[in-house]
Amino acid sequence: MNEQFSRTELLLGEQALRRLSRARVAVFGVGGVGGYVTEALARAGVGALDLIDSDTVALSNLNRQIIALHSTLGQYKVDVAKARVLDINPDCEVRAYRMFYLPETADDFDFTCYDYVVDAIDTVKGKLELVMRAQQTNTPIISSMGAGNKLDPTAFRVADIYKTSVCPLARVMRYECRKRGIRRLKVVYSQEPALSPAQAAEDGSPRRSIPGSVSFVPSAAGLVLAGEVIKDLISGTEQR
Repeated sequence: MNEQFSRTELLLGEQALRRLSRARVAVFGVGGVGGYVTEALARAGVGALDLIDSDTVALSNLNRQIIALHSTLGQYKVDVAKARVLDINPDCEVRAYRMFYLPETADDFDFTCYDYVVDAIDTVKGKLELVMRAQQTNTPIISSMGAGNKLDPTAFRVADIYKTSVCPLARVMRYECRKRGIRRLKVVYSQEPALSPAQAAEDGSPRRSIPGSVSFVPSAAGLVLAGEVIKDLISGTEQR
């Protein structure tokens, strides 16, 4: 028994750990949600991670992103996340891509090499491209819906996109997925109605273009996403 993962093995078993160690997972977006996905996958023993994000760590990230520290300000998020993963598990193979995922950059990735794809990006265009590429290559994917302007970490649910409700981003994704003939998509979404930034701000000043966020909501969404990925990888029941 590998001492580092001994507590995990007590719950999952040796065969499950072996499956995780042989898996390659791509995490698109390593911010508030994706950073926690990455953290949990690394600590669970996933053997290879591809991390994709173009942003650098900013002061405004410190309230919610696990990779955001004063010591990491200005650094690329994927570089910080890679260093953190390797500090957790030096045997993990990590590839960092400093880029923004869009249809224009989609050809830079071979989805056939992934055992799972995690969509933790913000743009609808990018999300749809991820879903379509995963569908074309029969690659399992799970997508994060909106986590901004929320305060209830217990309101997250796992469902097919066509069985979601309340979440405005999920509503847009349902419509766009239906237009593109996407028959199913596993998502994590919140049933909490979104607050507006103006409603959430103490001074009442409107900040509608930037969603508000707190430390305990994006992290909860990220851990739910990671849990689903790990569960599917070890059970072999991920939809392909």
